[in-house]
Amino acid sequence: MSDRRPGATAPPLPVWPLTAMFALVPLWWALGAFYLGWSVFGVVLLALLVTRGRVALPPGSAAWLVFLTLVLLSATRLDRVTAYLTFGLRFGFLATALVVCVYVHTLVRDGTRWDRVLRPLGWYWLGVVALGWLAVLMPTFALTTPVEMALPHSISGERFIQALTHVRANEFNPQSRTPIYRTAAPYPYTNNWGTAYALLVPCVLAYLTSVRTGRFRVALWVSLPLSVVPAFLTLNRGMFLGLGAGLLYLGLRALVRGNARLIVSIGGLVVLVWVVSLVVPVQEMIDARVSSTDTNVDRMDLYVRTWQAVERSPLLGYGAPKSVDTTLAEEPLGTQGLIWQILYSHGIPALVVFLGWLVLVARRLAAAVSPAGHWLSTVPVIALVVIPVYAYIDPNLSVIFFAVGAGLAAVGGPVNRASTGPSTMAQPVPLAPWRTRGVGRATVPAPPLPPPAPQPATGVAAVPLRMPEPPAPPSAPAPPPATVPAPGAAPVVPPATVPAPRSAPAAPPATVPAPNAAPVVPAPRSATAPPPSITPPSTAAETPTGVPAPRAATAPPPSAAPPATTAAEVTSALPAPRAATAPPPAPATPAQSAGTAVPAPRAATTPPPAPAPTVPAAAEAARPPASEPDRPVADAPRQGGAA
Repeated sequence: MSDRRPGATAPPLPVWPLTAMFALVPLWWALGAFYLGWSVFGVVLLALLVTRGRVALPPGSAAWLVFLTLVLLSATRLDRVTAYLTFGLRFGFLATALVVCVYVHTLVRDGTRWDRVLRPLGWYWLGVVALGWLAVLMPTFALTTPVEMALPHSISGERFIQALTHVRANEFNPQSRTPIYRTAAPYPYTNNWGTAYALLVPCVLAYLTSVRTGRFRVALWVSLPLSVVPAFLTLNRGMFLGLGAGLLYLGLRALVRGNARLIVSIGGLVVLVWVVSLVVPVQEMIDARVSSTDTNVDRMDLYVRTWQAVERSPLLGYGAPKSVDTTLAEEPLGTQGLIWQILYSHGIPALVVFLGWLVLVARRLAAAVSPAGHWLSTVPVIALVVIPVYAYIDPNLSVIFFAVGAGLAAVGGPVNRASTGPSTMAQPVPLAPWRTRGVGRATVPAPPLPPPAPQPATGVAAVPLRMPEPPAPPSAPAPPPATVPAPGAAPVVPPATVPAPRSAPAAPPATVPAPNAAPVVPAPRSATAPPPSITPPSTAAETPTGVPAPRAATAPPPSAAPPATTAAEVTSALPAPRAATAPPPAPATPAQSAGTAVPAPRAATTPPPAPAPTVPAAAEAARPPASEPDRPVADAPRQGGAA
């Protein structure tokens, strides 16, 4: 989406476009541009996203793009030129909602303070409540807006455009002698106001439970009880149904998880509504409205006629709602509920994708565990409940996507953290490293393994055969052997008695060991024996003569003594193979022959292949590949980790 070079830091997105879009709703309403100018802000947000560069789309974006594609295909079913205007307006609401979701999602991911992100939605709430009280105090208020006067009469005369540009504070029947004034501003219909109220209450509570300081928080607290009066005057049964379903959903989750604080908050909200209902006779007003109108009969007739039309065009619908003369209701087919509007205008596949998106985001937001996340998770649930009776392809759809975008970005971060102030909610949560062997995530090496436990020796056969020695520099002779051997170590063989490797002829087994075999060193009986688990005792006949007793040396602690004689220790006691000059074989003296009284096993003229040294299982994985030459036994054990 941008030609910015890789590695460059993306510029942060500003919050002011959201503030101008949502906070200045009373101004846009008074100008008559609340509906007609809403998509203009979507274009501004999209331009800022394109300028920033590549952004991460929130979950569910693919499903919504499929839905937009189906909506565009349904435009081929339009049969009037003026229908393209209303179709473009509704499609602008659908596209703007997705742009708002991506913009808010990116703001939260970039680390913008949580209170700054949600504040435009709080201002939107305050504007709706303020205009609601305007409807309470001035029931007949109406205004001819500048946009209405600027539009041509052929456009402004359309019923739908007239309702959007000529604003009223209430919806009522002007021909009735006793009209019922129902709150509507800034929307053209009272059902839209009730839908907005049901969707905005959880967003306000999400702000109040996550931000602990500030005058804006105080204003929201004061507005909550004040908002109940204009909300009751809407007489919207769907609004009460949606809020009740959201509270029930949240209460059941709190009950399952044992969240007593959330249960108390829900109970307090219910008590507040009950107290206000004692002052405002809501039930009596609803009963009077239902008894004086045939709203239920009209709705049912409209729904039946709509479904009969959908059966004739189930895949793409008719592009937009349409007025007919065959219904008892005055409203066009495809109205009085978003389900019927999508079915009639865009077809059954579009409705399935739309419902699938709502279910997807509801399941995603259910992973939130903080109070703010709990309240935001009720927004798609409320949208699902009110969809049969209320339509919200208008600015209310952007409210839903605003809350969903914030919740989806913060469900693993700021929403799921305890709130201590306005700035802590924007700090990202440190992620635990993933230990995988595949691709897609960085591989974290395993911690180093502890040194392997020494293997116990068992008699003469426990002495490993010497492996091929690495070449040593000709000018670096090996250090002279120690005078006093350590307990448990092999006795030092004088250089004169050891023939040069691979150069002297094979000697009888009783006097000279084979070139490729390590000299057999019996374990001394008289030395200070290590623990039985390390070196088992040997027989007295194997004690060499002429070798000083190991007791004369200052023995280290038993834990520091090596468990058994290895080929590396024998190699360190011998001079370098290339630097030693092989003397002629000399007869063995009694003192020398006593130390080699026991020949090495299989030490014949042609020695057998050297067996593999005993290597612990933990170090077996660290051995070099088979193509490399064998290494000495002392180099075999290595620390664990990725090769």
